[in-house]
Amino acid sequence: MDRRFLTVLGVSLVFALLVSSVFYQMTARSSGGQNRKPEASDTRDMVVTTRPLGVGVIVKPADVKIAKITAEGFPKGAFSKVEEVLDRPVISNMLLEEPIMEGRLAPKGSGLGLAPTIPVGMRAVTVRVNDVAGVAGFVLPGMRVDVLVTGHPPNSEGTITNTVLQNMLVLAAAQTIQADARGQAIQAPTVTILATPDQAETLTLANSEGRIQLVLRNSSDQTIETTPGRYAAELYGNAVKRTPVKPTYVADDSAPRRQAPAPPPPVPVAAPPPPPPPPDQIVMIRGNTRTVEVLPSHN
Repeated sequence: MDRRFLTVLGVSLVFALLVSSVFYQMTARSSGGQNRKPEASDTRDMVVTTRPLGVGVIVKPADVKIAKITAEGFPKGAFSKVEEVLDRPVISNMLLEEPIMEGRLAPKGSGLGLAPTIPVGMRAVTVRVNDVAGVAGFVLPGMRVDVLVTGHPPNSEGTITNTVLQNMLVLAAAQTIQADARGQAIQAPTVTILATPDQAETLTLANSEGRIQLVLRNSSDQTIETTPGRYAAELYGNAVKRTPVKPTYVADDSAPRRQAPAPPPPVPVAAPPPPPPPPDQIVMIRGNTRTVEVLPSHN
């Protein structure tokens, strides 16, 4: 075989091996950077829940654990140490293995149970109710109710029932600040309602001066009704001279208001017919004598 041919063939094989080796190294380097597993320095500890946590629960060591997460996926506001979340009240429901965020917890020492969930500027007022006043137990935290009070106001015609507060948020029923796992109603001897300071005064006075009745309403109904109240005598068809009672409502100025129906206009009374005109007369005076003669009517 020609020696020159063998030389060219050998040089070609060596060149092909060099090109293949370089191409293989470049490909391996590129794929190795993408498929490289994160090292320990690329992960962070994150505190997550070990069970669902409801509003008012105080976080204990058994409620949380540490999970590993990439540094890029660590959410803002999360915790990396268990000690940072212990003994803090929960103010927003959390699910199983959900990262615990700063906004879901109240500050440590801010109170237990219901207190951390009260917005700034608002008050939680507890009133005593029975099965009827508490709408037969069908009251759950988060529902909206109207508050009716029945009593005998001064200078009135008798007992009256009037709506004093509307669209009030129920914070707790009895000692429970959230519904049970089955979502069943709670037999509540007391109901805690969220109110402004002014509304808290109204509710407290109504609870001490009269009998309170809670009325459930649709949570999506934001309409505020204007009602005149109802006297006991009106239940039996008796007319009552009303004393204006100004109710107190819970509603912002943007909520629609439905006015009470206007009273019917008075029925006009027909005027009596005018008296008939006097008949035509002729008066004759003769000396000291005066005589009157009535002329016959021509109608």
